[in-house]
Amino acid sequence: MASARIGVDIGGTFTDLVLLDDKGQVTFTKVSSTPAAPEEAVLTGVERILQQAGLKTDDVTEVLHGTTVGSNTMLQKVGAKCGLITTKGFRDVLEIGRVRTPTMFDLTWDKPTPLVERRYRLEVDERTLASGEVERPTPVAEIIKAGEFFKSEGVESVAICFINSYKNGENEAAALEAFQKNFPDISVTASISVLPELREYERTSTTVVNAYVLPALRTYLQRLENGLKRIGVNAPLLVSNSNGGLSSARIAQDTPVFFISSGRSAGVVGAGRLGQAREDNDLVVFDMGGTTASASLIQDGQLARTNEYEFRAGISTPSRFIKAGGYMMRVPTIDVAEVGSGAGSIAWIDAGGLLNVGPISAGAFPGPVCYGIGGERPTVTDANAVLGFLPPSLAGGTMDLRISAARDAIDSILAKPLDISVEEAAVGIREVVNVNMARTIKAVTVERGVDPRDFTLMAFGGSGPVHACDLARTLDMKRVVFPAAPGVFTAMGMLAGAVERYFVRPFLEPLDSLDLRALARHVAEMRDDAAKALASEGYTADRIQYVFELDMRFKGQDYEIPVAVPETLDESALAKLRQGFRDAYTAMYGYASNDAIECANVRLLARGVATKTLDFRNIRSSAKASGQAERSSRRVYFNRESGWVDTPIVPRQLLDKEIAGPVILESSDTTIVIPPGWRVSTDKVGSVIASLA
Repeated sequence: MASARIGVDIGGTFTDLVLLDDKGQVTFTKVSSTPAAPEEAVLTGVERILQQAGLKTDDVTEVLHGTTVGSNTMLQKVGAKCGLITTKGFRDVLEIGRVRTPTMFDLTWDKPTPLVERRYRLEVDERTLASGEVERPTPVAEIIKAGEFFKSEGVESVAICFINSYKNGENEAAALEAFQKNFPDISVTASISVLPELREYERTSTTVVNAYVLPALRTYLQRLENGLKRIGVNAPLLVSNSNGGLSSARIAQDTPVFFISSGRSAGVVGAGRLGQAREDNDLVVFDMGGTTASASLIQDGQLARTNEYEFRAGISTPSRFIKAGGYMMRVPTIDVAEVGSGAGSIAWIDAGGLLNVGPISAGAFPGPVCYGIGGERPTVTDANAVLGFLPPSLAGGTMDLRISAARDAIDSILAKPLDISVEEAAVGIREVVNVNMARTIKAVTVERGVDPRDFTLMAFGGSGPVHACDLARTLDMKRVVFPAAPGVFTAMGMLAGAVERYFVRPFLEPLDSLDLRALARHVAEMRDDAAKALASEGYTADRIQYVFELDMRFKGQDYEIPVAVPETLDESALAKLRQGFRDAYTAMYGYASNDAIECANVRLLARGVATKTLDFRNIRSSAKASGQAERSSRRVYFNRESGWVDTPIVPRQLLDKEIAGPVILESSDTTIVIPPGWRVSTDKVGSVIASLA
């Protein structure tokens, strides 16, 4: 019996699907996204890709999904009307935050508006001491009174976060039980279910974000699950989380804060797996879609990860140096910098007469002008179409481009007001967006003491390959790698992922007097919890991997660095932990003092290994050369100096030897632009390699 796994990534313009069958054959397709009902594009794509692969709905064993519902809910501020129940005296934790600003000298900066209005932040007279002793139990009557107020005010989702509940969750659990029993129609999140860690602000903020996006993501995933069953797909739905792993849809519905960056991180995981297959362990991963562009770092084969993330306007990044600029989520995540510069980003002229691009995007509807579905303002895609970078039709010939309409829009809205030619205006759009995207790469390299010139740029996404070589030249990078199917690579990356569960326990101990027996007890108990959790999802003991870390810091500091816990907790473990922390601290900050070290938390990442995952060394694509199966040419405007250049157009599948640019490689999922001065070839796993001559 045939079997298949399907990866799905919803972007701002297109929804990408990749199918991996039991023979290792890969099939992919793209359909237009449906922002009003994202699941409709998924269902359309699933039916289409099964038809392309010649398979039935019964053949599907898993659907792996990356969704932007959580991030879009945050970005557009359309989450649930929220309430907060907290300990008396801690009503304003969200307002106080970290008592700092992201930029010291910016007097125009405004603190993000809390996701819960102050009138909906209610206090109850309970108290758990720092030791874990319950001084005052939960006043159930006050919980019910708060719930009645929320119900009368139309509050849709409530967060419960009590002081010191990470040490003893008894009071918070009692409050959760009372609220669920009396107000079943209101969603509720308790901090002990999301983040049982010290620090009241981080814990409160993370719990509130979970409550804010919970109804939207839960409703969406329920609609998607029901829709899949309606078309005959009864396979489990797994959702990509912010750390690049996979979790069941049930977990995503209960703890959506772990899925705010769903999908985006899957591409980085795929890039890491592809890098291993290519034996290329130092990569800058660049992903440009229709709405945003993002960058991440893979160094010595290790993905950059962090345990906290701030969602904010402009560049969103888990930078350890920039705090308080957005909504704090203390959850495991791939360390990705993201900016609102994508192919659908709208170009505009500001009050000072300067050309800007983004962050507003035309999205899937009305889309770029050249799509002909209602867009009236020029975008990056329109500029690329006018300059000849894009073919006459996209998405395997399903969308014809109206290049003349794009040209007229650029002319009337940008070129004439700036008194320049249409070509100069279009080149200007590309230059501005390239500078914006270069900032994301610098955020994960230069700003962290890493020289991007020592790395290979791996570019994917629907539009990443159109800009990657110019972007690399800007950063003085000499080498760019494009995966075999770069336009759908994020969806493909999900097929390389594994189911993950996360566990954390507070463990505040000085390193010099660390109780190794207590640490071993925590490790054993957390391992048992993880084994039970993954067993409920069908993973036997031999298919579970455990990664333990200890959060450590110098005494007196407020932020920790995770350090791997030695497999054997004997007398040598303390020395290994100390050296591991000092090495990690030096790598991050450039030095390490001789101050006392203390531990804060024990973390566990438990990974369930799938029986069939994507192997980039042994995949076969079912895609045929789309559009013209023969080589052709068209005029392309690369820059002001070159002007219009007759450029060879080569179907991606026909590239069989090294050739010199300029050349444009076309396939049904994306277009790869190789400018003058570059050379391009393929490697042993089917990737396209561009090198600066």
